[in-house]
Amino acid sequence: MKLPTEPRPVIPQAAGAAVTGAVLSFTACQALAATGRRREQACSTTDGMCFTWWDVAVLPLTFATALAVLSIVYKALGISPRIAVIPPSLLLAPLPLGAAHSIGSWPAVTVAGAVWACCLALAARNRHRVLGLSLTAAVLLASLIVLYRPD
Repeated sequence: MKLPTEPRPVIPQAAGAAVTGAVLSFTACQALAATGRRREQACSTTDGMCFTWWDVAVLPLTFATALAVLSIVYKALGISPRIAVIPPSLLLAPLPLGAAHSIGSWPAVTVAGAVWACCLALAARNRHRVLGLSLTAAVLLASLIVLYRPD
């Protein structure tokens, strides 16, 4: 006979997801900045197009690292179904992170990553799904407005 289990509290899960999102977005921002600095150093003598191997490798490495970290942390936090939370976290995250970067630097990106991960973690919970999806949609809408506003 299966014993009934208490649902896990939502605050530790949302806070853990927010911290994970903040750390991952800060790390991605720093990796992209380091790639830009390496490109400037390596391509300073070139007049035409110039790519370094960092330019090609930074995005796949960032996504692979984020996928591994999110899988491990979300399993530890008990956030499931991970298959429904992690792909939107990775595939749609460039929108709020790009919007935050366009109005600020790495602190704005870090906060946007925390808010994005927290909203998606809330959306994974049955009891808080409507709130999580509403917040996620609001963040996406605000990101699109920031990214595509006429100057």
